[in-house]
Formats: sequence, structure tokens, C-alpha cells
Amino acid sequence: MNKPMASNISTSLIISTYNRSDALELCVKSVLRQSLLPDEIIIADDGSKEDTGELIHQLAASSEVPIIHVWHEDLGFRLASIRNKAIAKASKEYIIQIDGDIVLHKDFVKDHVRFAKRGSFVTGSRVLIREDLTKKMLAEKNCIISIHDKGTKNTINGVHLPWLSPLLQHYRQWDVSYSRGCNMAFWKEDLLKVNGYNEAITGWGSEDHELVCRLINNGVRKRTIKFAGIVFHLHHELHGTDNLNNNRSILNETKVRKLTWCDKGIIQN
Repeated sequence: MNKPMASNISTSLIISTYNRSDALELCVKSVLRQSLLPDEIIIADDGSKEDTGELIHQLAASSEVPIIHVWHEDLGFRLASIRNKAIAKASKEYIIQIDGDIVLHKDFVKDHVRFAKRGSFVTGSRVLIREDLTKKMLAEKNCIISIHDKGTKNTINGVHLPWLSPLLQHYRQWDVSYSRGCNMAFWKEDLLKVNGYNEAITGWGSEDHELVCRLINNGVRKRTIKFAGIVFHLHHELHGTDNLNNNRSILNETKVRKLTWCDKGIIQN
């Protein structure tokens, strides 16, 4: 079994999901084969049907890591809200955040723990998995993948050379848009100081960039993890973008006014 290595950092791994239990199963399987396991796994469920809850129950029964299911009613795309609920539930000091259609490199958690530094948060990259390979992996329930497999894109993002990572940590440091919610890590205390995600942002888009902007405005440095913290993103159809203009307006206001706090976050009056 993959016992956690000695570390002064305790970790909560938050996985967001919505009605894609087959992908979530691969994701959690890839978590449970990590060279360094997280201390807890929290599934942030944006209102999935019963099959997702049943899967999580089955996975939790055989996992040496606690798996916690955080769910709310399906009232549309409310990723910011369910992530806030998961952040509030997290009992560990360092939060690593991924999506439920992500398959992890075996050293993903270890890389993030090694890279963690006070006063900063981390954003990573992803390798894209084409539709045909995604279907094959889901059918076979196979979470083992490499950049050499036919059907992967952006494969430079899957090269594992962690000794190079510190040299590239300032890559696009001030670019708010260069951040992906499917591969990020934060100190929980830093998230609480800015009140987490802005739940005024609903529908697809901008919730991760707006959070990043407030963290930077509050003095938390953005660091990029390259050649480590590797994830593979299963193919999916694009989400609807009906609210994208409104979400971008909220993001722009955060930039212009240099906001650090959102009223509709983890704490709401």
C-alpha cells in the first residue's frame, strides 16, 4: 500500500464532479495509486444523481484514505458554491484541487507537496486525452496513461522532470488567465482570507480566474508548477457559456477595483 511519506504538510484533495461517475471512478483510482496519498479526499458534487453517491460509497469502503461526499441540490452549474462547501469541510492545511474527469500521474500529490510554499498558491498544466482514447479508458476502467499513448495532446505538459520545476515557477506569474481549476493548490488559510470562490459566478467560466485575482490582490503569489504535478484530462463536450459575459464582468470588477473579498463566498451575511 502507498503509505504517506513523512511530511509536515497535511493535504485535502478536493475533486469536483457532476453526473460523470465513470470518469470519477478513474479519477479516484488514480488518486489511490499515488506514491504519496492525500490525508483526505473530498468529492465536491454539484448535484449528481444517485449513481455517483453509490460509487463514492463503494470507493470509500475499500479506501485507506477517508473519502467524504459533499453534495448539494442540482440547481444548474454552481461549481463555485460546491467548491466552497468542500473547502469549508476540509480539515487539512493544504488543499489540492482537481476535477473529476482528471487522471493523475502517480507522483501528482508528492510533486504538489514538495512544491508547496507559504505565501503562495500553485497552478498546473494538463495533458488532453482525445475522445477515442477517453472512450477506451472508460470502457476498460483503466487509469494508467502516459504521454506515449496514442490519443494524447499537449504532451509537453506530461514530461516529468520535477528538478526543473523551481526554475519555471514564475512563468506567467501575473497572468490571471493562466490558471486552471482542474489543477491547483492553496493553503486553506489563504482561501479563507479572501472568502473562497465567488458564488455570484454561476455557469461555466471565470470562477477560477476571479479567485486567483483576489488571492494575488491579497498578496498571495501565484506560482506555476511545470514538469511536475501532471494531470491527464479526459475528453468531454464543451459546457454551455450562457453566463460567461456576466462572469467576465465580475472578474473585470475584481481586477479594476483590486478586490480581495467577495460577499457571496464561504461566509455569507
